[in-house]
Amino acid sequence: MANNRTTAAACNGLEDALKVAFAGGSVMGMSVVGLALLGLASLFIGYTQLFQGVNGLNKVLIVISGFSMGASSIALFARVGGGIFTKAADIGADLVGKIEAGLPEDDPRNPAVIADNVGDNVGDVAGMGADLFESYVGAIIGTMILGLGFSSVDGDRNLPIILPLLLAAAGVLCSIVGIFFVHLKAGDDAQRALNMGSFGAAAMMAVVSYFITQALWPEVVIDVATGKSIVALNVTMAIIIGLIVGVLVGLTTAFYCSMGKRPVNYIVEKSQTGAATNIIAGLTIGMESTVIPIILIVLGVLGAYGACGMYGIAIAAVGMLSTTGIQLAVDAYGPIADNAGGIAEMSKQPPAVRAITDNLDAVGNTTAAIGKGFAIVSAAMTALALFAAFMLQANLETINIAKPTVMVGLFLGAMLPFWFSSLAMKAVGNAAMDMIEEVRRQFREIEGLLEGTAEPDTARCVDIATVAAIKEMIYPGLLAITFPVLTGFILGAESLGGLLAGVTSSGVLMAIFMSNAGGAWDNAKKSLETVGYTRPDGSIQGAGSETHQAAVVGDTVGDPFKDTAGPSLNILVKLISVVALVIAPIIS
Repeated sequence: MANNRTTAAACNGLEDALKVAFAGGSVMGMSVVGLALLGLASLFIGYTQLFQGVNGLNKVLIVISGFSMGASSIALFARVGGGIFTKAADIGADLVGKIEAGLPEDDPRNPAVIADNVGDNVGDVAGMGADLFESYVGAIIGTMILGLGFSSVDGDRNLPIILPLLLAAAGVLCSIVGIFFVHLKAGDDAQRALNMGSFGAAAMMAVVSYFITQALWPEVVIDVATGKSIVALNVTMAIIIGLIVGVLVGLTTAFYCSMGKRPVNYIVEKSQTGAATNIIAGLTIGMESTVIPIILIVLGVLGAYGACGMYGIAIAAVGMLSTTGIQLAVDAYGPIADNAGGIAEMSKQPPAVRAITDNLDAVGNTTAAIGKGFAIVSAAMTALALFAAFMLQANLETINIAKPTVMVGLFLGAMLPFWFSSLAMKAVGNAAMDMIEEVRRQFREIEGLLEGTAEPDTARCVDIATVAAIKEMIYPGLLAITFPVLTGFILGAESLGGLLAGVTSSGVLMAIFMSNAGGAWDNAKKSLETVGYTRPDGSIQGAGSETHQAAVVGDTVGDPFKDTAGPSLNILVKLISVVALVIAPIIS
């Protein structure tokens, strides 16, 4: 519905189209955080009444950690399955429709176009929503469990446990207010308008968190693990650190994936000499893009830990994710704008309408890349919170990496993201081959299809993508669930801790590399289609040129990077951590 309304609004101008697309994203964002808070609060209240006594709260938190495991399991299928669906259709539509048949983007004669548009919703809306829902829930539960580690409290002993829920609720209100900051006037930049909403919500949350902690945090709180006294200002500092790291990683991602910036221009320049140099340039940019986000994560972890120990790292993750509502609104805006452009093309709207939707779509590519960057850094912080909660539940004070069993776990964990990515990329390749053959068959056998006098069989392409998504996501899912269970029961809790450390460090790096490389490849193609590239001899390389075809090939390689394997690694890291947390009391 939002796609159709955006197309209609585009007839009235860029401002109206942006409002409608963002409104659709806002409904999705508020729904996700609302359901998460409703589910967690209801379970916490209900089980608190059921489990009472000395260890009542501990039992409550062990039980509701199953809510996080459920969220992680479904998020894995939504991300992997959605990524396979959307990229099979996208690759088929691009390679056959655009390169072989020379059709424009979203041409109604292309049988894979409808599947591609459906895939935007499956992968980029449902998948991202499930991803951040999982991070949101996991960070809150991990922090609540770490709140059990406070032994001496002057005041309500339960406040460190309840605080994450209160902060999340405040974040929803800040996100709602942030939505009203998104305004676009004539001549304004759409990206800047969307950033105003995100940054405004984060700034409000920083202020609100100060007053919440000052009003509710007990005067004296002792962390058992460190013996350190934690005051309200320490907690506020950790929350603000999380918010700052989230914003800075988003800005870094925007730099590496935005049109007109050095990284994307570098890929455009290298596309002149063919697909090979385009791919080399994209890989280069992807690897380079890991440096700043990792440094920011490291500084955030050190700062949050210095403020209030492991609880600080967890509460920093909650702070970062507190504005998930508006982050999802900005991210979902992208696929809505993309689909609106497809509907405009297929319904043969005037060129001015398509120009507006293309403008929104170009911004949407950047917001999608920023959303993926935010999802990755939030996954990293959430995994660290869950790791600390695992150590508490497994009664592990330290993990000695000099032990052979721990080293084995570390290597196995570092290997898992590569194996998982291989399975995801292979699934996309298999599904894309089937899609390509089907599109070629229809062009070959349906008389009048290329001339526009016959209708394509779009249902067959949707069916191919659906069946592939359901079949191919089984093995990555089994890998994520069985590995931590086998490691924990065969090699022990310490080895499982090593596995968590390995999969978190390796998985976060791989996710940043793949997502940013794919995003940069995508906008390099968009840059050639909208702006073009002026060679030293004065000739302009635009859509349909050899340079553009090289960029299309690079974008096709980047598609499973940024929309399947890369984002799915967020789920792998968090799911393994949640499974470890759930089985920790059994193997300790």
